Amino acid sequence: MVLTDARRAARTDHDGSLVPLADQNRELWDRAAIAEGQQLLIRTLGAGPVGPYQIQAAIAALHDEAPSGADTDWPQILALYDVLTQIAPSPAATLSRTVALAMVHGPTAGLAALGTLDRDERHAHGHRLEAVRAHLLERAGDHAAAVESYLRAARMTASLPEQRYLTRRATELNTPHSPAHPGRLA
Repeated sequence: MVLTDARRAARTDHDGSLVPLADQNRELWDRAAIAEGQQLLIRTLGAGPVGPYQIQAAIAALHDEAPSGADTDWPQILALYDVLTQIAPSPAATLSRTVALAMVHGPTAGLAALGTLDRDERHAHGHRLEAVRAHLLERAGDHAAAVESYLRAARMTASLPEQRYLTRRATELNTPHSPAHPGRLA
């Protein structure tokens, strides 16, 4: 929890809008909390059987240690999610593993994995599966389908900040010359 909370100051921007992990200003992350979390993790590893909390902490530590989103050790994160989904399966772990899979093997691999989750009733009433699909479609260059998925995810969540974020992503993809649009002017 310390490792995840260390990123709290960067999760929203000046007007309260959500900032995805990859876009966060890492200078706002609490380095003292990260160091504390890493020490706690090191003390627990090898002290007994490894459980889901240690694996989740190790994943958070890998995110926290990366100097940028591009420098994140996604293969190691994927390997940790492989273990987590085996010892403590959950919809959140499975979906997070799919994101890590896409970061390692590309958005098409992630979209293929998402296709298997569509039949999982545990994802049917939440917006996260559709939000991940939108992100992966965007990364794959299918902006029309990404817009539809972002808007569908926005309709599925009760969280106003998430609704605003998802709607904004759809609008940016639909707007020529926006930062998210491939035809934008430099």
